Amino acid sequence: MAKLSIKGLIESALSFGRTLDSDYPPLQQFFVVMEHCLKHGLKVRKSFLSYNKTIWGPLELVEKLYPEAEEIGASVRDLPGLKTPLGRARAWLRLALMQKKMADYLRCLIIQRDLLSEFYEYHALMMEEEGAVIVGLLVGLNVIDANLCVKGEDLDSQVGVIDFSMYLKNEEDIGNKERNVQIAAILDQKNYVEELNRQLNSTVSSLHSRVDSLEKSNTKLIEELAIAKNNIIKLQEENHQLRSENKLILMKTQQNLEVTKVDVETELQTYKHSRQGLDEMYNEARRQLRDESQLRQDVENELAVQVSMKHEIELAMKLLEKDIHEKQDTLIGLRQQLEEVKAINIEMYQKLQSSEDGLKEKNEIIARLEEKTNKITVAMRQLEQRLQQAEKAQMEAEDEDKKYLQECQSKSDSLQKQISQKEKQLVQLETDLKIEKEWRQTLQEDLQKEKDALSHLRNETQQIISLKKEFLNIQDENQQLKKVHHEQEQALQELGSKLSESKLKIEDIKEANKALQGLVWLKDKEATHCKLCEKEFSLSKRKHHCRNCGEIFCNACSDNELPLPSSPKPVRVCDSCHALLIQRCSSNLP
Repeated sequence: MAKLSIKGLIESALSFGRTLDSDYPPLQQFFVVMEHCLKHGLKVRKSFLSYNKTIWGPLELVEKLYPEAEEIGASVRDLPGLKTPLGRARAWLRLALMQKKMADYLRCLIIQRDLLSEFYEYHALMMEEEGAVIVGLLVGLNVIDANLCVKGEDLDSQVGVIDFSMYLKNEEDIGNKERNVQIAAILDQKNYVEELNRQLNSTVSSLHSRVDSLEKSNTKLIEELAIAKNNIIKLQEENHQLRSENKLILMKTQQNLEVTKVDVETELQTYKHSRQGLDEMYNEARRQLRDESQLRQDVENELAVQVSMKHEIELAMKLLEKDIHEKQDTLIGLRQQLEEVKAINIEMYQKLQSSEDGLKEKNEIIARLEEKTNKITVAMRQLEQRLQQAEKAQMEAEDEDKKYLQECQSKSDSLQKQISQKEKQLVQLETDLKIEKEWRQTLQEDLQKEKDALSHLRNETQQIISLKKEFLNIQDENQQLKKVHHEQEQALQELGSKLSESKLKIEDIKEANKALQGLVWLKDKEATHCKLCEKEFSLSKRKHHCRNCGEIFCNACSDNELPLPSSPKPVRVCDSCHALLIQRCSSNLP
């Protein structure tokens, strides 16, 4: 059926002799047959609600394999009326036929059988050699010119049924085809004549409209000449008003410039004071870093001494190793805090540099504004001189007119020449007035730009004030960090004192370990809270083993010492064991 539909479409298109529309029956049947060919052997894809079996999936692969097909895919997705993937696939086939590249696109699909195996079964037509044969027949469709309108058609709800009656040929059908060809030729001629008539009518109407527009333009030009003469008189009046306005504007700009200069000087003084304070803070931070590095070296030396003691005392070092790890964590935390302090100082230094650059830029802008004001004053003076000259010329012309009127009776020929000269002078004066108008407009634009620059400078001053507030907040944070650092230094000092005490108690621990070999010691990782007071352990609240029961308590709950049967010297004992041992001793006494 694919072979018959392709051959029939080519033969009918060549006999028809013009571009094919979407209503052409053989073309519709061709799309139905191609849809059935592409649907043959499609795999069913399951979803939550229904089963999906469409040909839009394999056609989307063409964009990846053939880059020129991206335009078709994008145009199909942008069509507003398409809602189903089957409708998009039908639109894609129509656009590919209009581009005369359907055979090239489908050939790319057939070559990549590994990708097609995701969509088709192994016995599908596109997976076998018959698919290559159909693609070869599609090359002949490049002869056909098709003009299809995809936007208006309802491609989602069309029913694809093959009409077999079109492929059953009779002698009567052949005669009817010849008649249809003749009728089509006559209709084409009729359409051509009608289009020519329409074009001629349109040209006649356009000429009429042009004639009307020219008449209207002539009347408008006459009116504009009269208006121009009235405007000359108005411009002279506006000239006097603009002079007074320019004087007022110059006074205001000078006052504003003086105010801005005073503000900038005050800001520079405040910036210098703040910079001195920041330098002092930076020097103090460097001194603190040196002190902390010395303290860290001392702590590391003490840790090296403890490591050498580990080989001699195995059980005692298990307890001390955990304390050392906790100290290392605190040191790491202190290092991180120091790095954060460094980063804050660097950020503050960068902000200082940026503020210095901003002040330099502001100074440059102020210098530019001063230069512009000087230029504006010079230009205003030149304009005033020109206006005075023009007024003098007008006065002289008026005097000469009076003289020429008295002598008009005797010298009519000479008057005509002088009148022509005066007209030329008037034209020159009009041109001078136009030039002065343009100068005034440029001056007004420059003044507006200066106003904008002043507003920009005010905004920058507000930003500098906000930066000052941020700087004060950062100073507060730095003070808080100093307090935390001081507290941590105190904790380290306490740890150093406790480490010295632990060295003295190592001998006691050796003797206690001999007696406690039979007891079960609780691991430090398992104990997070004190057994008696149930408070959480921390750097200040440290862990201690009871030498009698082997469980872990805080310092407050295990600050008792008693001699045990295993060790004659007094050893650390929890409060509960201390009470029990005292009761036993009192019961044993006579």
